[in-house]
Amino acid sequence: MRTHYASYYSKVSQKSEPTNLGRPRICSIADALEVVGERWSLLILRELGFGVHRFQDIQVNTGAPRETLALRLRKLEETGVIERRRYSEHPPRDEYVLTDAGRDLSPVLTALREWGERHVTPYAGADPRPQSGLGG
Repeated sequence: MRTHYASYYSKVSQKSEPTNLGRPRICSIADALEVVGERWSLLILRELGFGVHRFQDIQVNTGAPRETLALRLRKLEETGVIERRRYSEHPPRDEYVLTDAGRDLSPVLTALREWGERHVTPYAGADPRPQSGLGG
């Protein structure tokens, strides 16, 4: 187990249980949502997957408030989903990249996007204007 996962793994379940005697069910879905199950975290992962690595660009593309973005980036870094890398010393500037764990979320984000296109944003990629039989 990698060191940066150690603190996370010490707090979450390592197995599934059918019941938990009147308490919330212990499961890996709930554990994963503790790490990435928040709007801004998912949008950060989307941007990193698109190759956007710098704070300002992530902020613009997600619309996240600056303080919120900084907190989410820090949490994703602490849990080993992303890594911060220095790209300039003067002035000091960092960029963010996906780790193996972050890249493993790609199919999840793809499935979420496809679900959204099917059920939430039905006009994604299509002309939202009604079509008439008159060529309009």
